[in-house]
Amino acid sequence: MTTRELPEKRHWSLEGARTLLDEVRERTGRSVDQVNDLLKEREGLAADSAERSELDARIRTAVSRWVRSMEALGVEVKGIWLVDFDNGRGYYCWRWPEEDLAYFHGYDEGFGGRIRIQ
Repeated sequence: MTTRELPEKRHWSLEGARTLLDEVRERTGRSVDQVNDLLKEREGLAADSAERSELDARIRTAVSRWVRSMEALGVEVKGIWLVDFDNGRGYYCWRWPEEDLAYFHGYDEGFGGRIRIQ
């Protein structure tokens, strides 16, 4: 049996994280649009309908694809449309649809404890 090695945790500079943010925003925007379109299709369908179940599965697939895409870029997914860039002291924190990477929080604070980067 072989063991799979975990990738080494990446530490981001603020400049490096901001450089990658355009790609993060682009990929996230496409995924948000896709999920929103599926949610519109789902409106008005009975909760127990096969069509709604199929759309729910497609929504989960789209979100899972986005998560894998973010992880492939080396960022940590912390929630739906929410990512963190580990900087070795905490995280630079970004959430859709923010325009810039403007917040930081320590390892223990989480999203609720984020503060604006000076």
